[in-house]
Amino acid sequence: MDNTSLFKVSDLEVANAKLILKEVYQLLEERGYNAINQIVGYLISGDPGYISSYKGARDKIVSIERADLLAYILKDCLR
Repeated sequence: MDNTSLFKVSDLEVANAKLILKEVYQLLEERGYNAINQIVGYLISGDPGYISSYKGARDKIVSIERADLLAYILKDCLR
């Protein structure tokens, strides 16, 4: 049995994920956090507690599936 998952990310979804990720990054930096560490912690663990609720940052990042965020990051880095 093949358990491989296939993820397809549309250009619109990628643009939305990029916008949200940048906004959350900026909000975390504004709040004084190491934004990269916080976002990586969230992506690895799935615990939204890594993301501050400051100005809705947590709600924004959890509005996108973690798998989709990771797919965007990989797609962007591997181009």
